Amino acid sequence: MAKSALLKSSLAKKYWMALTGLFLCLFLAGHLAGNLQLIFSDALHFNQYALFMTSNPAVKILSYLTYISILFHAVDGILLTIQNIKARPIGYAKTNPSANSSFSSRNMAVLGTLILVFIVTHMISFWAVMHFDEKMPLQTISIEAMGQKQDLYLTTNEGYIPTSQVAKNYEEAIKTGAPTYIDNRTSFFNTQAKVKLSEGYKDLHKITIAFFKDPKYGLIYTILYVLSMLVLAFHLLHGFQSAFQTMGLNSPKWTPIIKGFGKGFAIIVPLLFAIIPVYIHFFIK
Repeated sequence: MAKSALLKSSLAKKYWMALTGLFLCLFLAGHLAGNLQLIFSDALHFNQYALFMTSNPAVKILSYLTYISILFHAVDGILLTIQNIKARPIGYAKTNPSANSSFSSRNMAVLGTLILVFIVTHMISFWAVMHFDEKMPLQTISIEAMGQKQDLYLTTNEGYIPTSQVAKNYEEAIKTGAPTYIDNRTSFFNTQAKVKLSEGYKDLHKITIAFFKDPKYGLIYTILYVLSMLVLAFHLLHGFQSAFQTMGLNSPKWTPIIKGFGKGFAIIVPLLFAIIPVYIHFFIK
């Protein structure tokens, strides 16, 4: 049996690759359902979804499992690739890879590496901004009142607070006399009593729209995202079916169904993901 620092056998590695891969397919489906709100819903519903995904305890646990699965899947894939190379250090004199295997199956390591790069850059652009950027905006709406435009913060208790009455922090509220101030990035406090009034929504919708509509780089970001989804499609074309095969779920009855569903999943899911930035860049005003 081949040994590694992570798992003892190549068979065990393949099982873990299959399990983490299938789990990540479930994550993709759920993530897609949430992201489609950028097209089919409004900013408030998308930001409510983002808040739920970052605050619900059960979802947090699933998020940690997702992060672990991504790392495990990537590291395990690298170890399997290295192991396969060592097992066959000298290639055959004459080979015709395309006759015996698909493009996806021959390039899973390269495709997986590109997807990992995409995931890292994607998390830096959105996940890290939402969690750590002190300049992350809170959602506001604009209304017309008595012929004048007024901007209001939306709150999670379905309330509204005029932006003109909110200071960035307690010190600024004392200086300006603002009745409300923001603490811990999203919490609204009464200045005089220092009592929490409500929570605001981090405006991930605004950040996402601005990212893909950026005047200078928006089109480049959109193209790179679409290309990344093409890479994901090729990775899934082989990976989905391979995962079930590794788990031993092969039979004359089920294999054609798994293959058909896998091809559909590998095409539809990345395609819908790719449509989102294209729609944002070209059609949202």
